[in-house]
Amino acid sequence: MNIAVSVEMAEQILRGFHIPAKPEVLDNLHKLISTGKASPENVADTVSSDVGLSAAILKTINSPFYSMARQIADIQQAVVLLGVDTVTTLIATYEIKRLMSQKACISLERFWDEATDVAKTMAFVGRKIKHSVPIEDLYAVGLFHDCGIPALAIKFMNYKELLIESNENHDVSIIELEEQHYNTNHAVVGYYISSSWDLPKKICDVILRHHEEETLVRQETEYFLTSHSILKLAENIVERTRRFHPKPEWSGIKDGVLESLGLTNTDYSDLEEDAGDILLT
Repeated sequence: MNIAVSVEMAEQILRGFHIPAKPEVLDNLHKLISTGKASPENVADTVSSDVGLSAAILKTINSPFYSMARQIADIQQAVVLLGVDTVTTLIATYEIKRLMSQKACISLERFWDEATDVAKTMAFVGRKIKHSVPIEDLYAVGLFHDCGIPALAIKFMNYKELLIESNENHDVSIIELEEQHYNTNHAVVGYYISSSWDLPKKICDVILRHHEEETLVRQETEYFLTSHSILKLAENIVERTRRFHPKPEWSGIKDGVLESLGLTNTDYSDLEEDAGDILLT
């Protein structure tokens, strides 16, 4: 299903949704970047004022999924070794979970646990294969790609029934069901959230189009095709690890995903085993 949307169109569709405003810490970091003042010291001062945020970022960077060659002890060291963009993107992934945890018709804690598994698996796969997409971008795609689902679950108390229907009826995509019921879908909502938080446009485009399976057989940018393919691969690894069966669409896209990433079936099996072992620890 091909989706095209402008920010103006999204704003009109999404009136009345709970769309969290860009966090102050992100706003301050973007101001530092835009004014050329984003030194490691200034970035560390801005981030370290929130102890919980700093700890969460360091925990993510030092996790087995990131496979860092050395332990990173503080935010300033993270900025020096990884760059301002990496730290800024990781902050966005932490803040979206924190700010979208309101009362909803589904368990948002469980939702974010699974999104985090996908994000970590994307980072792990990204470390293992050669490609041009930054690891922090892959992590952000993994965490943000379905962030429109919490917004729909907060706004519509019958959204859980739609998810159940989607899980039971694989002939109709979740995007199509959402459009039928709500005149929008979680990819559009996620696109608007990520755009309003000033995530890089390339990430926002992957979020918007992450249900477009036909992209695997079309001419796309290397960034989009790689990010999209790693997302689909990671989603299947998480599904197989947590629920012991593949994603319903996997059989139809597997060959295209592996071809776009230059992987064999054996390569995929090794990645699934290694990532699965870490997910279950």
